[in-house]
Amino acid sequence: MFSSYFELGLWHILDPKGLDHVLFLLALCAPFQSKHWKQLLFLITAFTIGHSITLALAALGIASPNSGTIEFLIALTIGITAILNILLPKPDTSVMRIKYVSALFFGLIHGFGFSGYFRMLIGQDDEVVLPLFAFNLGIEAAQIIVVFALLFFLFLAEKSFKTKARDWNLFLSGMAFGVSLLLLLQRI
Repeated sequence: MFSSYFELGLWHILDPKGLDHVLFLLALCAPFQSKHWKQLLFLITAFTIGHSITLALAALGIASPNSGTIEFLIALTIGITAILNILLPKPDTSVMRIKYVSALFFGLIHGFGFSGYFRMLIGQDDEVVLPLFAFNLGIEAAQIIVVFALLFFLFLAEKSFKTKARDWNLFLSGMAFGVSLLLLLQRI
């Protein structure tokens, strides 16, 4: 049971249909260099904590927001994250506090995006805690895979092409912002 839900969480992120979540991760990673990997892991974990809370609330039937509204808000979180990256590009202590809080808050929104899928998975099953834990662990593992793949690519770009962190941030944040605008227009 554990491995099945873990694998479902893993592939829920790595599935090409889950592009908005990967896009959010790319936006979250944009201002970081490979040497900041620890800060980035804490940031991703703050995001996971946020979406774990709302996923649990939805799985337990405590909260059930409108899926159209949540999809719109997810696109909005991508755009806001991209704007924050451009306005606050340096990962110093005060900026990281803002990024941790926003990642946690945006995780709450993204967790509701998973809730319909997760409720369908567990159905009428009385046991919610173990599937919820395994699913969230799978999501966290997938996010770490995406982040480390991006950091590896960034490291290669830094060393091979002498890409500057500022340029990388502007490119990824601009792309994320542009796609988020398209998603917002589709979801209005």
